[in-house]
Amino acid sequence: MNIAIEAHELRKRFISYERTGFLSKRKIVIEALRGVSFGIKWGEIYGLLGPNGAGKTTTVKILTTLLIPDDGYAIINGYDVVKEAKAVRKIIGLVLYPDKGFYSRLSGYENLVYFGRLYGLDKSTAELRARELMDVVGLKEAMNRPYEEYSLGMRARLAIARALIHDPPVLFLDEPTIGLDPISAREVRELVRKLRREGKAILFTSHNLWEVEEVCDRIGIINNGLMIIEGSPKDIKDMLGLRYTVEVEVQINGRIEVLREETVNPADAIRKLISEAEARGKVGKIRINEPSLEEAFIRVIKSEK
Repeated sequence: MNIAIEAHELRKRFISYERTGFLSKRKIVIEALRGVSFGIKWGEIYGLLGPNGAGKTTTVKILTTLLIPDDGYAIINGYDVVKEAKAVRKIIGLVLYPDKGFYSRLSGYENLVYFGRLYGLDKSTAELRARELMDVVGLKEAMNRPYEEYSLGMRARLAIARALIHDPPVLFLDEPTIGLDPISAREVRELVRKLRREGKAILFTSHNLWEVEEVCDRIGIINNGLMIIEGSPKDIKDMLGLRYTVEVEVQINGRIEVLREETVNPADAIRKLISEAEARGKVGKIRINEPSLEEAFIRVIKSEK
């Protein structure tokens, strides 16, 4: 079976209280998830998107055994996340808060060895794995520096190394590049792609929609606890009828004019504009401006209001 992560009709409710007076309050039931379903294949990066409060983090916490769903179920590599939580924890790696959970006085290497031991690795295996991972995430030169001296980008990469210390086949990366400078964010993206090539299944969340489009094979957009739309970035843009802008330059008596058309079918538009350009002069540069994932995201969320 090629499915690594399965979520079926996940539901989660939280109880909150709203103050109605100086000494009075009323109970509020918050429907964080209202029946979310999706699947992630081996060797796939799946982007889970949504505005703040949409249910992304709740979904991640259920899939990683940190929360129990009120309804529905989830399966990770054949294990039920509630009934077989202990087995699930052994096969997943989680980056939930990239700069949290480390010991500031220990070096990056010592932190990794410590977490390796927590996962049941013997001392020599944990040390070997820690050295390998410090190299993999580009921290080999800083492996013996105290964690408290690490920059935010270094801490984010160490968090990914910690998630990989027991070589899990499934990874959950919740905002792994948040707050990073462009160079560090690029290094994290390259590492994520490398992990996909190794066949790992990866759930990836980010508010950086350009980044999601850059690294994810498929995405799901959730809002108000529901899965609204799912597919590859291109599929989603096509489903929403977003328009491409096609431009064809034509040289006419030493002048350059640009023929332009907005369309949902760029291939047909290119053929049409080239034909027009050839009838008027010499065809020059051809450009296709694709609609962004940000446009798709905004349209999906606005349509739900």
